[in-house]
Amino acid sequence: MTVTSQEAPSRALQRLMASGAFQKILAFASLVALLIGFSIASPNFMQTSNMIAILQATSVNGVLAIAATLVIITGGIDLSVGTLMTFTAVITGVVLTNLGLPLPFGVLAGIGTGAFCGFVSGTLVAKMKIPPFIATLGLMLILKGLSLVVSGTRPIYFNDTPGFDLISRGSLIGEVFPALPIPNGVLILFLVAAGASYILSRTVLGRYCFALGSNEEAVRLSGVDTDRWKIAIYTLSGAIVGIGGLIIASRLNSAQPALGLGYELEAIAAVVIGGTSLSGGRGTILGTLIGALIMAVLLNGLRILSVAQEWQTVVTGAIIILAVYADNVRRQKSV
Repeated sequence: MTVTSQEAPSRALQRLMASGAFQKILAFASLVALLIGFSIASPNFMQTSNMIAILQATSVNGVLAIAATLVIITGGIDLSVGTLMTFTAVITGVVLTNLGLPLPFGVLAGIGTGAFCGFVSGTLVAKMKIPPFIATLGLMLILKGLSLVVSGTRPIYFNDTPGFDLISRGSLIGEVFPALPIPNGVLILFLVAAGASYILSRTVLGRYCFALGSNEEAVRLSGVDTDRWKIAIYTLSGAIVGIGGLIIASRLNSAQPALGLGYELEAIAAVVIGGTSLSGGRGTILGTLIGALIMAVLLNGLRILSVAQEWQTVVTGAIIILAVYADNVRRQKSV
């Protein structure tokens, strides 16, 4: 069957719309449109201090979104990233403030706690065959309670830990280039993104991450221990969340045990906006970064325009619905 000159461009457009590249292009165009729109609406939006505030907000949500991306690519979901972030911050506070140990021990404790909790999630999903939604929902509630129990329901401050605040609020780049006072938290975000991107594209773990999301049964029938790889992916995701816990604790100079709920929604929204499919098997770290920036710019712009908090929540929910709908349309076109 021959293809006419009129049909060829149409099919090429359909292939582009079905690809992840189209979603990233659309997300980037949306980010540019938001920047231009808020700049016109408020002269305060493009000020340097506000741009830094957006980047700082992105550093936390972006790290959580990267962790969520790894899990979602496997076809799972992680609702515990927000409360896990809080729990790792609390454990870091216990090690540094309550026990008085040096800074490196606190950093290792935070990341190690995240990795252990990710291992638990992976075990519940892979070995006990509990659906990811239920397993991580249960863990979310457990970690929420443990954060309050371990901290005694009170914030833990890091005033007696020299250098801890520099993890997020310092600026190594600003010391070299004073005109670019980019916070260390943003630098950590980019390093985590680069590392996660390398793992997904260049390692065996990354290949199995996509394979599990595309067709887990086929991977299992080929002789691969899918449970082991799934647990490894959840463990890595948890360790990345631990880094997010360090960033937010450093930014606040305290571990707030009641913090965390709601962060998972923004993280998942960033992942879906960036083109990662909720059905698994497709996604990129670059797309997730763009999605995290969109969420940070949107929420910051709404605050600049004095939009009420409840309406900001409405907008976030609407964006999640639209992003999931776009993902469904893209998957239908790829069939």
